Amino acid sequence: MTRPVLVLFGATGDLATRMLFPSLAALERDGLLPDDLRIIAASRSEMSAEAFREHLAAEVSHPSGLPGGALDRLCERTHYLGFNATNPDEMGALRDLIGASSDRLFYLSTSPSLYGPISKALKTAGLITPTSRIVLEKPIGKDLASSHAVNAAVSEAFFERQIFRVDHYLGKETVQNLLALRFANTIFEPLWNSRSIDHVQITVAETLGVEDRWDYYDDYGALRDMVQNHILQLVCLLAMEPPARFDPESVRNEKVKVLRSLRPISPDMIDTHTVRGQYGAGVSDGAAVRGYAQEGGRDSLTETFVALRAEVDNWRWAGVPFFIRTGKRLAERRTEIVVQFRELPHSIFGPSQLLPPNQLVIHLQPKEGVSLTLMNKRPGLSSEAMPLEQLALDLLLNDSGNPNRAVRRIAYERLMLDALAGNSTLFVRRDEVEAAWDWIDPIIAGWKAQRIGPKSYASGSWGPGSAFALIAGVGRNWRE
Repeated sequence: MTRPVLVLFGATGDLATRMLFPSLAALERDGLLPDDLRIIAASRSEMSAEAFREHLAAEVSHPSGLPGGALDRLCERTHYLGFNATNPDEMGALRDLIGASSDRLFYLSTSPSLYGPISKALKTAGLITPTSRIVLEKPIGKDLASSHAVNAAVSEAFFERQIFRVDHYLGKETVQNLLALRFANTIFEPLWNSRSIDHVQITVAETLGVEDRWDYYDDYGALRDMVQNHILQLVCLLAMEPPARFDPESVRNEKVKVLRSLRPISPDMIDTHTVRGQYGAGVSDGAAVRGYAQEGGRDSLTETFVALRAEVDNWRWAGVPFFIRTGKRLAERRTEIVVQFRELPHSIFGPSQLLPPNQLVIHLQPKEGVSLTLMNKRPGLSSEAMPLEQLALDLLLNDSGNPNRAVRRIAYERLMLDALAGNSTLFVRRDEVEAAWDWIDPIIAGWKAQRIGPKSYASGSWGPGSAFALIAGVGRNWRE
C-alpha cells in the first residue's frame, strides 16, 4: 500500500488560504487525516519551502481555533513546489515528489480556465493512475456550452468516477442533515408531497456586498453564482425521491431526476416567475453603503438579487411552487428553507381562533437547526373554551451543551475528508451540472430577449418590491 498524496494546485491563492488549509489543519487537529498522507502545495509563485510554511503559520486560522501543534504537524507533512502546472515539461519535480504513490488526489484551487490544461499536463506527464482523483471548484462554465467544454476537457484525462466537483454547500452540516431529516425519520415521508405541503421557500440572504469580487461577480451575477449551483442543490435534496441506498450513484441519480423535472421558464413566464434586482445605496449593518454600480465605478446590468418561482413536474410535487430568493446587501444574513404545510381543511375551534398552518423551517445560517411550528393550548384559565397559540419545537445543531455540536466546522472539512477517502456522494456529477445549466440558460436568454434589466433596491432592504409581488400574486408571503 503506497502513501496517499494530496497535490493542491493554487496553494497560495485566496481559497486555499481561507478555506482549504484551515480545513486540513482542523482535520489534523482532530486526528482525521491519514497518518501517512503527504501534501504537495503547488503554485506558480516562486518561494522556498520555509517561506511557504511561514505563510501558512501567518495566514491560516479557524473559527474553532487551531492549537499550534496542529498547524506545525500540517506544515511538516507539506512540501511546496513552484512551477507552471499547465506545462508537461515542468512536471518532473512533481513526479519526483509523488514517487511511487498511486493514491493521488489532485485538488485544483485555480481558475476554471486552467482545469483542462492542468488535466492534460498531468496525463501527458503520466501522473494519472487508475486510483487518482481530481477535485474541481465552481464555477464550471457560465452556461451549458462552456460547462460542457470544461467538463469535456477534464474528461479527456480522467474518467467521470475520478472527477469530484465541489459545491461547498453540500459540506454544510445542516445541508447534509436534510438527508437525515427526510430519510431517517418515519414522520415526514407520508407528508412530504403535494397533498400536505402548500409551498416551499428557499432564502439565501447576505448583508455584504460583492466586496473585492466585483469583476468576477459582474461577469456572473446572482443567478449563475448562487442559484445554478447552491440553491438548485438544496431543491434537489428537498424534492428527490428516496434513493435505493446511501451511495454516490444512487443519491446523485435521484438529484438528476429532480433537475430534469424542473418546468422550463419559457419567455412568456419570465415576467411572472422571475425578478432581477441590483442593490443601490442604503444602510447595511448600521452603516451607509454605496450601490453596486458605484462600487464598481461603472454602470452594470448584472443582478445582485434574484427571485424565482420554480415548479417540479412530477407526481410528488405537482402544484407545489418552490419560491427562491437570494441577494446581497439585504436586511439580514439568513439562509433558510421553509416547508409550508397546507391549512387545516376544517377547524373545530370556531372562526375566532386563527390557525396558521404548520411550518418546518430548516436554518442553515447564521444559526443551524430545525424548527417545527405547532398549535398548542395556551396555558392558564381563560374565558375562551380552547385558547390556542403557536409554538416551535426547536432542534439546535450548534448547541453549546453538546461538545460535538459546539465545534464550528468549515464545510470544506467534510468535503476534503470525503475526497481523500474517495467518497463522491457529496460531490456533483457532470450530468447534474449540465442539467442545472439547461434550466438556467433559458432564464438568462429570456431576460436578454425581453430586455429585462435589474430593478434597483435599497441596501438594507429585502430586495425590489416585485419580489414580494411574485409570491403575493399567488396568495403566499415570504417568511420575514
